[in-house]
Formats: sequence, C-alpha cells, structure tokens
Amino acid sequence: MAEAPAAVGPLTHGRVLRIAGPIMLANATVPILGLVDTAVVGQMGQAAPIGAVGVGAIILSAVYWVFGFLRMGTTGLVAQAVGARDEAETGAILTRALMIAGLAGITLIAVQGPLSWGAFRLAPASDAVEGLARDYLAIRIWGAPATIALYALTGWLIATERTRGVLGLQLWINGLNIGLDLWFVLGLGWGVQGVAAATLIAEWSGLALGLWLCRAAFAGAAWRDWVRVLDPVRLRRMLAVNGDIMIRSVLLQASFVSFVFVGAGFGDEALAANQVLLQFLNVAAYALDGFAFSAEALVGQAVGARSVAGLRRAGWLASLWGLGAALLLAGMFWAGGPWLIGVMARDVAVQAAAVGWLPWVVLGTVLSLAAYMLDGIFIGATETRAMRNAMLVSVAIYAVALAGLTAVFGATGLWAALMVLNLARAATLARAYPALEARVAAG
Repeated sequence: MAEAPAAVGPLTHGRVLRIAGPIMLANATVPILGLVDTAVVGQMGQAAPIGAVGVGAIILSAVYWVFGFLRMGTTGLVAQAVGARDEAETGAILTRALMIAGLAGITLIAVQGPLSWGAFRLAPASDAVEGLARDYLAIRIWGAPATIALYALTGWLIATERTRGVLGLQLWINGLNIGLDLWFVLGLGWGVQGVAAATLIAEWSGLALGLWLCRAAFAGAAWRDWVRVLDPVRLRRMLAVNGDIMIRSVLLQASFVSFVFVGAGFGDEALAANQVLLQFLNVAAYALDGFAFSAEALVGQAVGARSVAGLRRAGWLASLWGLGAALLLAGMFWAGGPWLIGVMARDVAVQAAAVGWLPWVVLGTVLSLAAYMLDGIFIGATETRAMRNAMLVSVAIYAVALAGLTAVFGATGLWAALMVLNLARAATLARAYPALEARVAAG
C-alpha cells in the first residue's frame, strides 16, 4: 500500500496561516455573495424581496447543512488517514462521500414540494414574502446534488491541506454567481428569480471544477476499489461519524431557522433587518472558520499519528489566531456597520432597526469564537458523539432562552438568545475536551 505524504513541516504559526489564509479568503466570498444578493434585490426599494431571498436562502441552507456532515466528516476522516499515512483510504473516503451526496441531492429534488410546504407551515411569512420565496426555492433546488457534493470535495481538499484549491473553487463559484446576479437582476430585471438562477448555474459549474481540483484522489485505483469503498467496518465508522454530525447539524440549523422565522413574526421590516445583519455574522463566521478548518486538518493528522502534544498545539495555535481575527472583525463592524447597512437597504425602517441591533453583531463576533474553534478540534478528532450530545444540551438551553427573552424584550430578545446559544455550545464542548485527550493518549 502506498503511503500518503507526511505532514508538511512542524506545527507552526506559519503552517496554520498557510491553511487558514486561503480558507478565510474563500469563505469570505460566501457571505459577500449574500451581501450582493441582498443589496441587488434591495435596490427594488421594497422589504418583501429582501425578506424572500433571506427566507428562501435560509431554508435551503438549513436543508443543505443537514448534509454538512460530508464536509466535516470527510475532513476529519481523511486528515486522520493522512496522519496514519494511509493514502488508499483517502481516495476511498471521497468516493463514499460523493455517493452519499448524489443520493441526497436526488432525494431533495424529488421531495421539493413537501419541503417547501412544510417550511412555510412551520413559520409562515407575509403573502408577498412567501410567494417570492417559493419562486426562489423552485429554481434553487435543482442545484442540490452539486451543492452537497461540493461539501465532500471541499472536505477532502482541507484535510490534505490543499486550501488554495478551496480558494480557487470558491472564487469561481461566487464570482460567477455575483456576475450573473448583476446581469439577471439589474440588467434583465428578473428579480428574485434571477438571484436563484445565478446561484444554480454557479453551483453546477463549481462541481465540475471541484472534481478537477481533487484529481489526485482519482489518480490511483483506490477510489474505485469497491471492496475497500464498501468495506463494512469502514462504512460503519463513516456512517457513525456522519450520523452524529448530521444530528448536530440539524439541531444547529433548526436554531438558526427559528431565529429567522421567529423574527418574521415581528413584521417584514424586522425580518429584513435581521437578514441584513445576519450577513455580517456570516462574514465573521466564514472568516473565523478558516482557523477552525486549520484545527480540523491539523488535529485530525495529530490524532491519526496518536500525538496528544500535536493535538494540543494545533488547537492552541489555531485558536490564538482566531481570537485576533475576531477582535479585528468586531472593530470593523462597529466602525463601518451603519454605513454598510445604508448601502444594503434603502428602506428607512429597515435601516433603523438594523442599526439598533448592530451592537449584538459586534458582541456575537467575539463570543462565537470559542464554539467555532472547539467545533474544529472535535471534528478533526472525529469525536462526533460528544459534539452531538453537546449540541442537544445547547439547543435546549437556547430554546428556553428564545421563548423567555422574546416574550420580555421582543425582537431584541432574538439576538440575546443567539448569544446564549453560542456560549452554551462552547461550554458544553469545553467540558468534553479532557475525554478527547484521554482517548488519543490511549490510542
């Protein structure tokens, strides 16, 4: 069996940055796309189109991130295979993940009607918002196979420290999406449907590029060695890891969806203001995830090599850089947020509400860091059962906070409850960390 190349160099600040830098730039293009989507429909001068894009996007994001285990699980498992120098398994893992992605995407297309119906029955919006959001969903759902497969491809690239490939992939997808947004919406006047069509085209073109970037996984015969790919022991481990992550993702996305849908109950202006501000938090989350992804790759390799010292150092170095980035982003939001809100939304009521809630975004940028970094550490170590259990507790705490705080403080209580969620996520994972080290030490 051929061996995978050894990890590139020692665990240093430079290595963390080499992994995180391209990921940060790549991830930053994703919320920038959300900013453009919101700003483009915002030029229509109405709250309903902004809310429709926000509701439609959050529904699909929630559904897709149920399958986010393919990105996270692939990263953790492949990184550990790299650390153990098992090259054949790195290709087989990717094949398994792509098979799951194809099946999941086809299933979502088949159940698109009940999916849309169920989403709006759970939390109905105004007639204007719901009608436009349905049009958006009917177009975007056809990109499901490509979008889910891209999670697997991205996870493989991160685990093998090919993060420049991740950057190139995201620049292509989101650059094309933005260009088509401007053409379809501002040029052709397609409105919300134009935003959805632009995304659909970009998703399928991105899949083709992603397969090419992962061509090293397909260079040998291991990726199509069906005895290995379908090996019951390896399949059970992958299913167990991904099953736990899927439950964790469902719970987390349910929390985010509840934020948007409960916000819709406070009126179209509050819904639109929350959609604008969520783009700020998305910018922070995607930027800070660069360091969390570094932890995933480096922690996974340390676990594969059975190195507790490597595990600790990888988590520490990545978290240190993450803290610096969080503080920088918080300062930028505080200084430039009001201006950017004015650019993104022309409705005066939407602007006023968003500026009033901006301090929560600044605070949340810093408070969420610990949860992001611990997620990265646990994903790399594939300690997914602990992640699942921690999320169960965190979401229960969030649900109580959401009900109580919104009853007392109204729409502002939404933001306070979101802070509670992130603090609970960090606290529950920190409590489980000593057991993680003990498992690695035991081999």
